[in-house]
Order: sequence, then C-alpha cells, then structure tokens
Amino acid sequence: MPAPLADGERVAIMSDIHGNLTALEAVLAHIRASGISRIFNLGDLVGKGPNSAAVVDRCREVCEMTVQGNWDADMANPARTGWASGNWHRKQLGDERLEYLANLPGTFDFMVSGRQARLFHASERGIFERVHATAPREQLRDMFRNTPFTGPGPEPVIVGYGDIHTPYVVNFGGHTLFNVGSVGNPLDMPLACYAVLEGRLGDPAPALFSVNLVHLPYDIEAEIGLAQSSGMPHQEQYAHELRTAEYRRRAGAAPAV
Repeated sequence: MPAPLADGERVAIMSDIHGNLTALEAVLAHIRASGISRIFNLGDLVGKGPNSAAVVDRCREVCEMTVQGNWDADMANPARTGWASGNWHRKQLGDERLEYLANLPGTFDFMVSGRQARLFHASERGIFERVHATAPREQLRDMFRNTPFTGPGPEPVIVGYGDIHTPYVVNFGGHTLFNVGSVGNPLDMPLACYAVLEGRLGDPAPALFSVNLVHLPYDIEAEIGLAQSSGMPHQEQYAHELRTAEYRRRAGAAPAV
C-alpha cells in the first residue's frame, strides 16, 4: 500500500496513455514544474499509439504505483489480441514488458487526510466493467463497495478511476468519485488530462482534501508524425481521435477505450 499523503502533499494521478509518448512527456514536464514528486498510474499504458514500449519504460521509471488496464491485460494475453493491430503492438512491447503488464495489480488503497482512498482502472467490478459519468447514481455509489475484485478492508470514501477518457468529479453522501481522464487519447477535448489529489490534515479544522483536473496542450501533429513514420496500423483513426477527441469505431476494432 502506498504511503499516506502527508499534510499538504500532492500526488499526480494519470491514466490511459495508450502509447502516446508525446503527451506523456508533456504531462510529466508539467508535473515536475508543479513540484509534484509522486505519480500514480491507472493503467492502459499501451495500444493505439506508436510508442507503447517507451511509455511502459517511462512509467516504470516515474510511477510509484500502476494498476492494470483492460488494454494492458489484452496485450499481455495473445488469446485476446485477435483484433487488427494487437500483434503489431505486442511485437513492439516484447516478452518482458508483456509479462510486466500481465502482473500489474488491479487496485490499491491509501490514506488521504485520514480518509480511505481507492484507485482502479474501470470499476469496483474489474478492468472490463466500464462505468460512465452518465451511469445511474446507484451505480456510481456502488463504486465505493468492496467486491471480490477490490478485496476486503475498510470501504473507501474517495475513489478515482480512468478507462472512459472523460474526466469528472462528483460528490455525494460524504463520498467523492473522480475520473482522471486520459493522457494520450482524451475524448472530451484534444488536451492531455490528469488529476492532482492533495491532502490536508486541517488541524485544528476538519481534515480536507482536493481533486483538481489539469488539461494540457501538447504537440498533436508531432505525435501523428511519429505514428506515420512507425508504420503502425490504423494511423488515420489515431490521427482523427487525437485531433478531434472524437471516437471513431471501425470494424474489427478493440474495445472503444
């Protein structure tokens, strides 16, 4: 379990880089410039973009904790990579990185201002169980439950996740649920996104915390150029999504996000 956030300490939480090294480096530069030294990663490091191997290596250097995303699990399992570009990405990654992705944990808990916090990729039910911001309120509230996927222990009052590529923060019933959006394949606006979670002990006032969403521009055309020079499959779809933040499904594609 990661160490609790100290008074005034901030942690950057990012997700869904999807092989977009250009966006990742822009986010890491902003994190450093903001004086943040701790980084948590909510998975989907790989796929879609041309530099999954470099993204995995970089995240292993800088991230204190990383959980497994659905694309990470798919890439690590050849039985689940029958869709068009899976073999290309697996070849770029190589056996050692694929083994690393296969063994990432599904979830982890830590303390923020005396409150229990939990992070995972998609939902309390698992990495392939998607929950959108528009889900019924009861389904959002269920994200705080203990399940066979999350394991036992104190149920959290702060939950953060990725997967849907659309950031939001909602508070209800003394609980805070947030989505960190996507670094490398955002679907709300064509800007890299991550979250900053800050804890405050609040002495003598009640303990406090904050969640802030950060949107950053990066060189999208440079990233598209890397994709084109790499020879990766489905370059047009990748370019479309980066430029417009609009998902365009194709026949035989992997899951949407």
